[in-house]
Amino acid sequence: MSKLDEFLAGDRHDDVALFLTEEYLDSQGKLPKMGETVDAGYVLVVPGDDGRRAFSAGTGMDAMEFARGAMAARGHVSRTLDGGECPEAVADDDDAHDVEFIFAFSEAQNEEVGGLYARGEVIHAYAHCTCGASYSDKWVVGEETETGVQPGGSEPVEGTE
Repeated sequence: MSKLDEFLAGDRHDDVALFLTEEYLDSQGKLPKMGETVDAGYVLVVPGDDGRRAFSAGTGMDAMEFARGAMAARGHVSRTLDGGECPEAVADDDDAHDVEFIFAFSEAQNEEVGGLYARGEVIHAYAHCTCGASYSDKWVVGEETETGVQPGGSEPVEGTE
């Protein structure tokens, strides 16, 4: 099982995942291509502190500041962390809305917190679009089609966040 598969299964809570498109990497040139190749770019799964530093080096942004800002808007992030659907996109303008990068982390199940966290491990994902918009999504591992923002939607399907 790859690091990415382990991360998506909720087995790497001390790590973060970073997705960067080939185009973004080529234009930035700061982050080595040491991740897993996916259709649209590369996904790195690395220890948390190293990942936050790599994110900053690759994007020029502080990872946690980026995540806090992205929480202001909800949008669908691919459950494989290699794309998404920008909430700013309109039907006739889809080409201008491609994900440039994603920052993600997971949290262990925590029944005391309640909501999604009582249901299982939760993946938090924050995406940045070529249009400049940033957005967030989160879902329960194993319930990806029942939690979080679903394809074509802008609101999470579950009512307990």
